[in-house]
Amino acid sequence: MPTQPARSSLPEEEDLLFRLLRQLEKAPGASQRDTAAALGISLGRLNAQLRAITEAGLVRRSARDGPDKRQRFTYDLTPRGAAEKIRLTDRFLARKFAEYDALHAELTGTTSGLVPLKHRTNSMQNNLAPIPELFVSYESSQKMKSEAADLVSWDLTPRQICDLELLMNGGFYPLKGFLTEEDYNGVVENMRLADGSLWPMPITLDVSEEFASKLELGQDIALRDQEGVILGTMTVTDRWEPNKSYEAEKVFGADDIAHPAVNYLHNHAGKIYLGGPVVGIQQPVHYDFRSRRDTPNELRAYFRKMGWRKIVAFQTRNPLHRAHQELTFRAAKEAEANLLIHPVVGMTKPGDIDHFTRVRCYEAVLDQYPASTTHMSLLNLAMRMAGPREAVWHGLIRKNHGLTHFIVGRDHAGPGKNSQGEDFYGPYDAQDLFREHQEEMGIEMVDFKHMVYVQERAQYEPADEIKDKDKVTILNISGTELRRRLAEGLEIPEWFSFPAVVNELRRTKPPRSKQGFTVFFTGFSGSGKSTIANALMVKLMEMGGRPTTLLDGDVVRKHLSSELGFSKEHRDLNIQRIGYVASEITKNGGIAICAPIAPYAATRRKVREMIEQYGAFVEVHVATSIEECERRDRKGLYKLAREGKIKEFTGISDPYDVPENPELRLETEGNDVDYCAQQVLLKLEAMGLIAA
Repeated sequence: MPTQPARSSLPEEEDLLFRLLRQLEKAPGASQRDTAAALGISLGRLNAQLRAITEAGLVRRSARDGPDKRQRFTYDLTPRGAAEKIRLTDRFLARKFAEYDALHAELTGTTSGLVPLKHRTNSMQNNLAPIPELFVSYESSQKMKSEAADLVSWDLTPRQICDLELLMNGGFYPLKGFLTEEDYNGVVENMRLADGSLWPMPITLDVSEEFASKLELGQDIALRDQEGVILGTMTVTDRWEPNKSYEAEKVFGADDIAHPAVNYLHNHAGKIYLGGPVVGIQQPVHYDFRSRRDTPNELRAYFRKMGWRKIVAFQTRNPLHRAHQELTFRAAKEAEANLLIHPVVGMTKPGDIDHFTRVRCYEAVLDQYPASTTHMSLLNLAMRMAGPREAVWHGLIRKNHGLTHFIVGRDHAGPGKNSQGEDFYGPYDAQDLFREHQEEMGIEMVDFKHMVYVQERAQYEPADEIKDKDKVTILNISGTELRRRLAEGLEIPEWFSFPAVVNELRRTKPPRSKQGFTVFFTGFSGSGKSTIANALMVKLMEMGGRPTTLLDGDVVRKHLSSELGFSKEHRDLNIQRIGYVASEITKNGGIAICAPIAPYAATRRKVREMIEQYGAFVEVHVATSIEECERRDRKGLYKLAREGKIKEFTGISDPYDVPENPELRLETEGNDVDYCAQQVLLKLEAMGLIAA
């Protein structure tokens, strides 16, 4: 008789379901007699259970021939069954933790520290114990990959891939998938899941209306990366259209598109949210810095191996300079802890230095840290720049990675200025909110100290601890000043940064006069955009030094977008194609001159974001009035538009969003082409993009 598995404290029926799903995953083709014996139940009861879970969609039954030529059945777990097994495993472990804690208390008189105290976020009090993941076994993942061909697929966006990876590997514990509508409402309203667990950030699968309309609740979908590789599956339990303005107000503090996450919410994210449990099949593949990437359980195993018990994490999305080094040294000393440098390499704020350059900078200064007490690991997180909520979110994520302490900085994860030119968050709002929740989170905050360089003592010191400020010279270089010095090729003193870091930054960010850039003309049809753009191109080619390409609206329509019409959707797509080509030219050190109408502000902003990853974006509004454009109209387009023969014509039957803050506004009425082109050159010179 086979040895009976140990009984859990789950209710009897749930316990049986848990053990049955585990047994079927382990041996889907075993005979019913062997399965019943392994579970310690009768054949009749097993048959009833198999019928029930097949009807519930937890397993898929397929016929096969047995060794005696009699028909047998194989029971394979479906994605829904795999998700249910993960849920029951979590409940089983939670109860086992409770049983262990009770036994520990009986024998020693103290609790073990493994038991949930208030919410599920505290269930992993031991920072070195393994944390639950959402991955199925290798054997099950191979079956699910082949079966996924029959599932409807959603190709994940880069942000969704970051979110899914941290869902599957336990970085977003206690989440079991993308938030349901009930969980989403709780998180938006009061930073709580429906069960009361602390969770400050909505993790939702946003999709298009068209895709959502094809789905039924309870349906399984395949989640794929942008090359079509399946990463996991999801059972769609919820589908709803959120109030994005309300989400922006509650989560980010304002419905202001100057905030990058609010802009993403309104102009990039899908209109419909899907929620439901996720089953992990495989992790996203990263070809860069593979030895530096660790899952939460891999980091916990490293800490166990090294004998580290207290570890402080330093979150960063910027290169490390000497002030950061001194800060991290002091934080580790204050917490009496080891140090983990844990930079974000997923998605950060638009305009940030790319993660390839940043990681090379980190590696260049790692030898400045003691190897026996410091480690570096990369976190593939898509930041939201949500200030106080983001700080709490980062704390929970670091807790899941096995950290005991977390450095929270001044204006932690702040996105900068709002539309009124004021900071989105107060300088210490993030620290205040983190401090309010740190006991529940189970991770302790270490305050960020503002470090400045004291010239007379040749060392960095916390600004608020310098007693003789009137007698010493205090030096500091702001981020804005650093970017200016890099852009203009000016000296960056060694007291501020390490020479190796400066060298890496100069490789990626040469002086502006040697970088690629894009000049983007926008205005009504007939405003003079193409004529001025042609004149500018000739003048830049006369100067030489960088290849120059003109992407005129009509020419692009002919060669790149010939199949597109003039609907809003097609106009947007045409401008995005122009933006993509311009971004590639800019990235490779060339000059792109674009001259489309580009009537919509949101689309122009998308193009700006595409290009500013690699170089400057210079928006030039050719502000010719609609009346003057009609007088100049040689093709008779305005006349046809007013007669209704051309539909959706910009300025007549379709709106034009006048740029609010272009780099340059050109008045063409009364000015000749050469003068206008010269104004653009002077602007480029003032911005440092061409040599004086």
